[in-house]
Amino acid sequence: MNLSNIIKNIEHIEVLNFKDVDIKGISYNSNTINSHEIFVCLKGEHVDGHNFAQSAFEKGAIALMVERPLNIEIPQIVVKSTQESIADLAAVFYHNPTNSLNLIGVTGTNGKTTVAHLVQKIFEADRKKCALIGTLGYKLSSSDDYLEAKHTTPQAPQMQNTLSTILKADILNVITEVSSHALEQFRVKNCNFKTAVFTNLTQDHLDYHITMDNYFAAKAKLFKGLKQGGSAVINKDDKYAKRLIEQVPSDVEILTYSVKTKADLMAKNVEFMSDGVSFDCCYKDMSLNFKLHLNGMFSVYNCLASIAVGLINGISLETIKSALEDTKSVAGRFEIVQTNPMVIVDYAHTPDGLENILRAARELTPKGANLICLFGCGGNRDCTKRPKMGKIAQQLCDKIIITSDNPRSEDPQQIITDILSGLTLINPKTVFVEIDRKVAIELLKDISSENDVLVLAGKGHENYQILADKTIHFDDREEVIRVFSK
Repeated sequence: MNLSNIIKNIEHIEVLNFKDVDIKGISYNSNTINSHEIFVCLKGEHVDGHNFAQSAFEKGAIALMVERPLNIEIPQIVVKSTQESIADLAAVFYHNPTNSLNLIGVTGTNGKTTVAHLVQKIFEADRKKCALIGTLGYKLSSSDDYLEAKHTTPQAPQMQNTLSTILKADILNVITEVSSHALEQFRVKNCNFKTAVFTNLTQDHLDYHITMDNYFAAKAKLFKGLKQGGSAVINKDDKYAKRLIEQVPSDVEILTYSVKTKADLMAKNVEFMSDGVSFDCCYKDMSLNFKLHLNGMFSVYNCLASIAVGLINGISLETIKSALEDTKSVAGRFEIVQTNPMVIVDYAHTPDGLENILRAARELTPKGANLICLFGCGGNRDCTKRPKMGKIAQQLCDKIIITSDNPRSEDPQQIITDILSGLTLINPKTVFVEIDRKVAIELLKDISSENDVLVLAGKGHENYQILADKTIHFDDREEVIRVFSK
């Protein structure tokens, strides 16, 4: 794309050293830039891309997007915020693919990944192609393997490129997870969402957002940006629902769902069984019983959200029922990887998420058996949730093992100390500490018996562990199989 076409379609302050060069790509990493790409000088918390512009130029950058002029003799688009303008640049470069797509965004603290996968299953059951973008990567159909993703929601250039790829594959429906970071950092700016889904809002990411009000405001951006004819799906049982409904434009349809309060879509007569959960799905004058292979009340909420999306898109309740009843667990989401004892791996890494999975696991724990949880907390993240998670684990479990998650550059022992501060009593017969997660999983076998239920929380689908100086291969599921197959 010629530079002149880009300039006329994005807001800028000035253009220096103009030459109508042909731009073949967008980059914001000087280490991976290719020849004839435009280099965008992003300013992050720790790194300023302007300091790497010279290196990018020497490696083939043909133009720059900057917030201040640099002494480099190539075209420079000067903008107010490169973080925001890279989204405008990406949309223009990839020809605004979402203008031709039915784009559905799911946001919330917990449940985004599961809801996205359920929605994809529902569309496919109705013989509609649906691509998915999220924490596990992206894929063009439910039967495809995931293509790698670095973030829950990709950076704007990757996002627009992926959406363009989906459109070129003649897929018109896309379900994507939308994180609060993505909304704050403009990664989904210029994405024309037809439907926005809100699962819940509980404490997480306060290292970034500082307050819950800021966290809520970030999530609300997805709904405030909906256009006439769009739809909002909102969990009415969540305490932020009323505030969020007030943020939705008046010309946007709102469909609420709930278990506890009156809403447009409701689950009634919820019953938990050893192999799943059943409930009556009530919508308008219809009522249909669903029997799911998923566990826990959180699964009921996730299903309601996905049912609402299906209904908004004209899919019959019978088709939706068939799709959901045929669905097993999502990778790393209450995934049962071992029986006798039952071992469950889950991504829960927030107080609310941990409480949800432990309550669901308790439903599966036989009388007289123990519920045991192994967990840690991520380093360089919100430290205020650590004692809360320790308290929840102690209250809901018979035994707990506190270990490392992804410690990153933080001292793992300090993270564990923070978790321990939430415990009322540290009984060596019920509370165990082991910094090494691999050894902790081995310890799990030593303190459990055949009828117990064991929950490994925090890492879920992840197949790596981030340490201070390196990232190593580590998969809770692989470790469980290794330890319990001995």
